Amino acid sequence: MNQKALNALEYPKIIEKLTEKASSYIGKQLCKNLEPSTDLETIRLMQVQTKDALTRLFQKGSISFGNVKDIRGSLKRLEIGSALSIQEILAVCGLLENTSRVKTYSRKERNDLPGDSLDSMFDGLSPLTPLSTEIRRCILSEEEISDDASPALRQIRRNMKITNDRIHTQLAGLVNGSARTYLQDSVITMRNGRYCIPVKAEYKGQVPGMIHDQSSTGSTLFIEPMSVVKLNNDMRELELQEQKEIEVILADLSQQIATEQEAISLNLELMVQLDFIFARATLAMEMNASEPVFNDEGRINLKKARHPLINKKKVVPIDIRLGDEFDLLVITGPNTGGKTVSLKTVGLLTLMGQSGLHIPTLDRSELALFHEVYADIGDEQSIEQSLSTFSSHMTNIVSFLGKADRHSLVLFDELCSGTDPTEGAALAISILSYLHERGIRTMATTHYSELKVFALSASGIENACCEFDVETLSPTYRLLIGIPGKSNAFAISSKLGIPESIIEKAREQINEQDESFEDVLTSLEESRITIENERTEIAQYKLEIETLKKQLENKQEKLDVQKERIIRQANEEAHKVLQDAKDYADQTMKLFHKFHNEYVDTAAVERERQQLRQRLNKTEQKMAQPTPKKKPKKVLTAKDIHLGDTVRVLSMNLKGTVSTRPDSKGYLFVQMGIIRSKVHISDLELIDEPVITTPSLSKTGAGKIRMSKSASVSTEINLLGKTVDEAVAELDKYLDDAYIAHLKTVRIVHGKGTGALRKGVHNYLKRQKHVVSYRLGEFGEGDAGVTIVEFKK
Repeated sequence: MNQKALNALEYPKIIEKLTEKASSYIGKQLCKNLEPSTDLETIRLMQVQTKDALTRLFQKGSISFGNVKDIRGSLKRLEIGSALSIQEILAVCGLLENTSRVKTYSRKERNDLPGDSLDSMFDGLSPLTPLSTEIRRCILSEEEISDDASPALRQIRRNMKITNDRIHTQLAGLVNGSARTYLQDSVITMRNGRYCIPVKAEYKGQVPGMIHDQSSTGSTLFIEPMSVVKLNNDMRELELQEQKEIEVILADLSQQIATEQEAISLNLELMVQLDFIFARATLAMEMNASEPVFNDEGRINLKKARHPLINKKKVVPIDIRLGDEFDLLVITGPNTGGKTVSLKTVGLLTLMGQSGLHIPTLDRSELALFHEVYADIGDEQSIEQSLSTFSSHMTNIVSFLGKADRHSLVLFDELCSGTDPTEGAALAISILSYLHERGIRTMATTHYSELKVFALSASGIENACCEFDVETLSPTYRLLIGIPGKSNAFAISSKLGIPESIIEKAREQINEQDESFEDVLTSLEESRITIENERTEIAQYKLEIETLKKQLENKQEKLDVQKERIIRQANEEAHKVLQDAKDYADQTMKLFHKFHNEYVDTAAVERERQQLRQRLNKTEQKMAQPTPKKKPKKVLTAKDIHLGDTVRVLSMNLKGTVSTRPDSKGYLFVQMGIIRSKVHISDLELIDEPVITTPSLSKTGAGKIRMSKSASVSTEINLLGKTVDEAVAELDKYLDDAYIAHLKTVRIVHGKGTGALRKGVHNYLKRQKHVVSYRLGEFGEGDAGVTIVEFKK
């Protein structure tokens, strides 16, 4: 891809965003060097990898590959037998530990889950846990080797500690003893790796030893006393032994790394590749992007495409097609209306897709494989365009006109602007015709009316426009394919306050053909708006019909269930009736046999016959379906309905409460449990509920209240397991309901336990005026675990 097109379409900004998502240095370098591919198989593989990584991110959350350092140089040194430094060995250890974390992340929760394109890469990782554990055992940090790295190092450091203690003991004796008066300060210091004491210059003869340094003024000499010279020599020798042993340890670790060099090198390569892939997936997640479908037929079909560099909360999604019914799209419309954004969106999403990146569109959007993208895009929005600007654009166009072929995508922004309109329009038509004849996929934005006519008159070429709202003088940024854009210059000027006489004079300056063409565009725009409004209404009607259809299906399903239940009950009743009849018949036959064999009084036979007739009559009464007498339904008016009235909604056979007054059309809201529905007054039936008068409410003027759930309140309340506050709150409501229901006594179950709940209940009962007395339960009533309360009459 040519670099000029990449810059014009702002592809480097996408690469910057991608680079930020990578964790490792090498991964960031892969992101920075990412360029669009022209190999279809490579593109599809990269897209699948991005999709699979995105799926894992959604399932398991984010993943970090850590600060994987570039250890390729260290591995090369191992090949020639060199030993690695502490920093290099720790870098290898860091890679192995990161590899272990990534390997753990890749494990599937179930073995039956399907595999993906990343499985082979994850499977190729080798954490080499024993090696990383050994490195961490030996090396504590970049400056410190562990004492346990080897037995020899442990012994050397033990000897160093003993020698160091002896040196400090000797020097402490001098500093705090015989040499104290000769010292500048009572401290022990170190010069050139040897322990010394600061002696005043005039007393240097009083402290025999080796002078290693002096102060800047010369008043202090740093002397190593003769008594510690041998100890210091021993310490220096031990330090050299320590350094030599450390080199042995590092060499041994380097040898162990060299043994696993091939696996470590593969780990590095796979970790970097995975870092690169998951960076692409993280960018896709941030952009809410999806995998495009690629084809090599030059067909583009972007659904709800968004420019990835514009805030996704502000950008207006657009639908763009190219390469199916037409291979040349001419976009017209007002300035700042989104023409250039539409152009850049197509170009940039094409480059992103061919780079293995997901694109911010709906699923199943299509992109074509292009070997080259040519773009002539610049800030051509100014009314002051010079010849040099026109020349520079023409130079750019000339540079790729001869190179473009059927596998190229060509993008023009304000083609041939900046020169005489008549000549510019003619030249633009000629350039577009040249590209169209060669079957090159092309998109161009323009202000020229001649290009609108050109697109209307030629086959394989389509108009498009960026919608503009004349009423608000603002663009909607919607791209409408198949409709040429209208100038709107006169309408905008009129809205902004230009006198109508000036606008009419301007209309006279344009020829009749142009005016007629603008009228046609106006008519098309009005027709389009009408059709879109009708489509919206049809969609709403479809939604309503679908909702009604579902309601009808649900109702029919309920009716079928009720029908089956009624039939089943009827069959059971019929079976029972038949069984009774059979029993009666058996008994009758026994009696007849008895009467036949024995002498029986005629009166006894008649009594048995009467009893049998009564049983049959009872059976007939059970089987008969009583026909209820229908009362004439009272037609309700708005005057009959009051807020709070209890009514029955006939169509739903539900009881509810009136919550609003009827409106002018007779509609009102009824609250039926948790359902609040708007119904017509003709669908309601008033329900007369019994009322009761209570002593507590008669004094307040409330008079009568409707029968509530207190009429069926239980004679017992269970407070077990509740805190005192919870129990008192529940008890307060219960006692009110019980008193209103005219219960004489109630039973409170509070349990024995610690007695706190019982005490809290009794304290509350002491303050209740409508409680005459209370006592603990007796034997058989629950003992001390319950309290019996008696109300006032």
